[in-house]
Amino acid sequence: MRARGLRVGVMKPIDTLESKDAQALALAVGSTMPMDLICPYRLSSPPASADAPDLTHIAKCFNEIAAQSDVMLVESADTIDFADLSATLDLEVIVIVGNRPGCADTATLTIQRCEDRGLKIAGYILCDCDPTPAVDDESLQQIIRAPYIGRMRHREPLARTIVEKLV
Repeated sequence: MRARGLRVGVMKPIDTLESKDAQALALAVGSTMPMDLICPYRLSSPPASADAPDLTHIAKCFNEIAAQSDVMLVESADTIDFADLSATLDLEVIVIVGNRPGCADTATLTIQRCEDRGLKIAGYILCDCDPTPAVDDESLQQIIRAPYIGRMRHREPLARTIVEKLV
């Protein structure tokens, strides 16, 4: 997206202090935004449900980044409900399907949850995260009702064909 001249904003609203995900996102798009905007909640441990992060604060940080960006990418985390986050920020959801045993069921449930919440779904990307993939593209496309965007390898840049479908 940067190669196409787009200003790409990124956000990982919640992360642990040990994780480098937020920094990796910022580096990948050449962001100079402060880390407290990109990742407003950096925690030493996952929050208890009673200590849920404030979605209003996350939305404020998101809007500040979005005001200076042509496109926004938000990486969810297990410590926050992705559907609540997506609804709050009015995001179009891209489901990353980790190519592991059981991934078709997990992806189907995730997409169903999005549909139940009335969220916009751009589609899904199959991510080969294990040395031996569990499913192939064609099999998954017959199971999952959402649009297939493409396939990627874990921790590698997205292929141009995938980016073209998203822009």
